[in-house]
Amino acid sequence: MAKPDVTTVTTHWTELANTVSVPHTEAEYQRLVAFLDRLIDEVGEDEKHPLASLMEVVGVLIERYEDEHVPELTGETEG
Repeated sequence: MAKPDVTTVTTHWTELANTVSVPHTEAEYQRLVAFLDRLIDEVGEDEKHPLASLMEVVGVLIERYEDEHVPELTGETEG
């Protein structure tokens, strides 16, 4: 396996960082969710699609934010 070229990654990451990053605010989270929706439209169920792994990474970032910031629904009703 070839070693990643940090210079190449840096060049591309600079372009991607505004779209794909760890969300820290509700606005960043919403922007990432919207991006995931567009990825899902593009990739669908095709696990071999070139963007499939990016879709997975974005999903993990969203899940992490939700785990930390969105209260779980317990299914219990008040009353």
